[in-house]
Amino acid sequence: MSASRYTYLGPEGTFTEAALRTLPEAATRELVPMVSVPAVLDAVRNGEAGGALVPIENSVEGGVTATLDELATGAPLMIYREVLLPIAFALLVRPGTRLKDVKTVTGHPVAQPQVRKWLRAQLPDALWESSASNADGARLVQEGRFDGAFAGEFAASTYGLEPLVTEIHDAKNAATRFVLVGRPARPAAPTGADKTSAVFWLGDDHPGALLELLQEYAVRGVNLVRIESRPTGEGIGRYCFSVDCEGHITDRRVSEALMGLKRICPQVRFLGSYPRADEVRPQVRPGTTDSEFTDAADWLGRALDGRG
Repeated sequence: MSASRYTYLGPEGTFTEAALRTLPEAATRELVPMVSVPAVLDAVRNGEAGGALVPIENSVEGGVTATLDELATGAPLMIYREVLLPIAFALLVRPGTRLKDVKTVTGHPVAQPQVRKWLRAQLPDALWESSASNADGARLVQEGRFDGAFAGEFAASTYGLEPLVTEIHDAKNAATRFVLVGRPARPAAPTGADKTSAVFWLGDDHPGALLELLQEYAVRGVNLVRIESRPTGEGIGRYCFSVDCEGHITDRRVSEALMGLKRICPQVRFLGSYPRADEVRPQVRPGTTDSEFTDAADWLGRALDGRG
């Protein structure tokens, strides 16, 4: 395995590359752009890279389905870190292009909902066509295939373009969450401000089936910060659920919730416990601390021994 190489969703100039470069270890790694999320993650699976950074969630558009599906299928991978990157777009054009000259625009599909209102107000007649990434859209503008691309302002110099308009976003404080993924290994030690990610599958479809699974978290005081359903490909109505919760797998409340899921689900995939980028610590409810789980186990042991 090439531990010195990290892959990311390319080409050069993507928000993913910008997020990756915020990690201290990126300065000592070879950063290799790939054409798609599956290609990025397959490079880790087959040993060509020691890690990969991919987008997983956007504050406007929600989950990045390509990443969610890739992590739920194929050879197991684990999340080791997350990065939150504020997102604002620039309209990149070839030098000399004026706003009234822009008739065709492009960008990643996740970008469109984030600039839709701006487009309707400023370029109501412009035709949108999606590209593989925002930076790839900039490359297509450079080649003359589109008049403008929505991408990071930092990508302009890479592709010989100019930012015609900057700070474009329909929602203030928009951000994208990225995750650093590698092969499965022991999770990093808990920090006190962690997330744990998992995917679980329903055993059968019946009233309250999802509620039963979510209660495994609820009764142990584990707060969910994200839950999304994804089709399994096995037919209409067959879904798996991708979940992030507060806490670390070494926390008793989290580990027992995962064990509860494992008892009643046909499949559970642990995706990792890792530090939260926002460093928010959970509010642990009374009765769900590690010491209280230990005290309860000690009490049961005394009861079984006849010691009251």
